[in-house]
Amino acid sequence: MNVIIVGCGRVGYIIAEHLSKENHDVTLVDSNEDKLAPALANLDVQAVVGNGTTFSALKEAGVKTADILIAVTSEDEMNMISCMIAKKANPDCSTIARVRKPEYLPERNFFKNAIGMSMVINPELAAAKEIYSLISIPNALEVDSFANGRIELLKVQVTEDSVLNGLKVSEVSKKFDRKVLICIHVHDGKVSIPNGSTLLSAGDMISVILPKSYIPNFYNTVSNSSLKTIKNVMIAGGGTTGYYLAEMLSDAGINVKIIEFDNDRCQELSSQLSRVEIINGDAENRDTLLENGLPNMDAFVALTTVDEENIFLSLYANKVAPDCKQITRIQKLQKDEIISSLPLGSIVIPRELTAEYILQHVRASMGTARGSNVEALYELMDGSVEALEFSISEESEVLNVPLTDLSIKPSILVAAIVRGKKIITPSGSDCLQLNDTVVIVTTIKGLKDITDIID
Repeated sequence: MNVIIVGCGRVGYIIAEHLSKENHDVTLVDSNEDKLAPALANLDVQAVVGNGTTFSALKEAGVKTADILIAVTSEDEMNMISCMIAKKANPDCSTIARVRKPEYLPERNFFKNAIGMSMVINPELAAAKEIYSLISIPNALEVDSFANGRIELLKVQVTEDSVLNGLKVSEVSKKFDRKVLICIHVHDGKVSIPNGSTLLSAGDMISVILPKSYIPNFYNTVSNSSLKTIKNVMIAGGGTTGYYLAEMLSDAGINVKIIEFDNDRCQELSSQLSRVEIINGDAENRDTLLENGLPNMDAFVALTTVDEENIFLSLYANKVAPDCKQITRIQKLQKDEIISSLPLGSIVIPRELTAEYILQHVRASMGTARGSNVEALYELMDGSVEALEFSISEESEVLNVPLTDLSIKPSILVAAIVRGKKIITPSGSDCLQLNDTVVIVTTIKGLKDITDIID
C-alpha cells in the first residue's frame, strides 16, 4: 500500500518504521528537514520537505495515488486539514488523524463524517484506557482484550510458590479444564510460542489467554489468593491522560487522588472532576507522597511529563508500598533492557499504542478484500510477538479443516475461537468456521488475513 505520513516526530517515525518493515511504500512529509534525516538514514522510506497542510506538498508526496494518509503532527488542526485536503484530492484515500485536545473528543464523530476521516486517534485517551484495564485486573502486568472484551490476554510471571512452577504447558491446560492457554513463554530472555512439552519455571514470563469470566478462578488457583481489588489510586501528574484516567476510575467508584504541581491546572481539574481529590503539590517530594497516603494506596500511576521522574516515582512507590500496583508512563525514552529490568510495574508507552491502532487499521484495510478482517492488533513482549483478532467473513481454504490437518506455519498459535456465545480453546480437532472470531499469537510479523497462517 502507498502510505503518506504527515509529521515525523516520535509517533510519525515509529509508524513509518512499522509500516516500512511490512513492505508498504511510505512517504514522510515534514517542514523540518532535520526531523526527516533520521528516517531517511535508517528506514526504507521516501520524504518530502514541506507543509503537510498544503496541496502542493501532498501532491509531491503522491496523494493522488495514496491508499492511506496518516497525519500525526503536534497540532490537531493541522492533522485535520491534511486529512481534508487528502480526501478532496483523492476520495479513495483513507485518512487517519491524531487528535489530542480533550475539547475535540466529543466532536470526533462529527469530524470523521464532515472531513471523511476513517479514524481519529487520541494517544492520551488510548493510554488512559490501557491503564484502566491494568487497574481492573491488577494481578496482570499487561492486559489485552479480544472479542469485545470477552477474552483477555494476560502477562504474568511464574513465581516460586506458583502452582505453574514445574508444570508443562499441556498440564496447565488440563488443570484449568482447557479454559486457559499459554500463548507466549519467556525463559532466560528468550521469547517463544510454546508447545505442550514446554516446561514452566520460576522467573519465567508468560502470556495466557482465557475468558474474562474465568480470570478470578485462574488467579485463585495460581496464587491461592483472590484477585486483587483496587479501591484507592494515586496519580502523579494531572495532564490530559491523568484527567481521562481519573474520570474513568471515579465513574467506576474508585477513590482517586491526583497530585499536580501547577495550581492553575489544579483549579481546572477540580472544576472538571468533582469526585476526585486534587492536591496541589510536588510529586517529587517524598513528604507529599507520604502525607497523602502512598503506603496505603492500591495503585500508583506515574504520569508526569518527565520520563525519568516517572521512573523514580515508581521505584519509590515500589519501596514504600510493595503491594501497590505500579504503572509507569514512558513517552520519550526508549524502553530497553535496563528499564525493563527495573521494578516499575506495568509500563505504558503511548506512541506504541498509537502505532498499534494505526497498524490495525492498515491491516484491516488490506484484509477486507480477502475474506477476513483484523479487528484487534497488539504488540507484546517488547514488539517480538503479535496477537491479532480476525473476523472471518468469507469461505477460504483454512475453514472447515481440522487445525491438525492445516499446514500452519511454525511460530503461529491459534489461541482462541469465538463462535456465537461460545468461547473455544482450540485443539487439533477443532475447525475454523465462517463468522468465527479467531485470535492468533505469533512471532511472525505482518499477518493481514487468516489465510496467512498457512504455508
